[in-house]
Amino acid sequence: MTKNFLAFILFALFAVPVFAQSAAEDANRSNNPLNLAASFNIQNYFTPSMFGLDTHTNDFLLRPTLPVGPNALVPVPEIFRLTVPVSTRPDPAGGYNTGLGDINLFDIFLLHTGETQIGAGPLLTIPTATDRTLGTGKWQTGLAAVVVNANKQRLLGALVQWQHSFAGQSDRPTVQSLTTQPFIIWNLPEGWYIRSTGIWTFDLQHGDYYIPIGLGAGKAWKAGTTIFNAFVEPQYSVAHSGNVPKWQIFAGLNMTFGK
Repeated sequence: MTKNFLAFILFALFAVPVFAQSAAEDANRSNNPLNLAASFNIQNYFTPSMFGLDTHTNDFLLRPTLPVGPNALVPVPEIFRLTVPVSTRPDPAGGYNTGLGDINLFDIFLLHTGETQIGAGPLLTIPTATDRTLGTGKWQTGLAAVVVNANKQRLLGALVQWQHSFAGQSDRPTVQSLTTQPFIIWNLPEGWYIRSTGIWTFDLQHGDYYIPIGLGAGKAWKAGTTIFNAFVEPQYSVAHSGNVPKWQIFAGLNMTFGK
């Protein structure tokens, strides 16, 4: 799956029709997690190398996003994002397990608009994994916060998520984690851009962590009212503790509808 997905992303990056050119605004809309437009993202994290382990992992992510306008109950826009992972992890008995991982949903309230946007809201992780190796076995809840500053030249921001387990399988350990994803998008001509979006992950319960730094490229283009955005970004963990990812390859195709 991983090789075919990467080949498809590379094809999308370099075989875009001439008529499907995009502006920097289109790239910013597609890359902005606070953009008030429905989207569907197909993304993949392949980890070919781990610290201290001779194994690999993979997470194929389906991420629909749905904005909801202000109403009588909630006076500000909301953005719902669902993440459905199909994961591959090593099996302690040998080989690998592939199946559904834990599903994550967050609801971001857009609290400030303008050149700098700020959003925050609750999140929920559901223990839907089809195998013990693919999830935590715990219900988790917490908070997510996003800040974005954008202009025609670049898009800067960060997404922070904290969560703690509150129920689930009694024989599984407590989960408490913090992730911080600083993102830098530098726009180039004709919809091309350079990106760095590594997710810094901290296991607050056990002390493991890893801080990846990425450097990749992507291209956004518009076809009708849909913005397509294909990218590839290798990431290397410059600081770590524990058996955590060393190298990752993050690739995806994002589709933003209607704006």
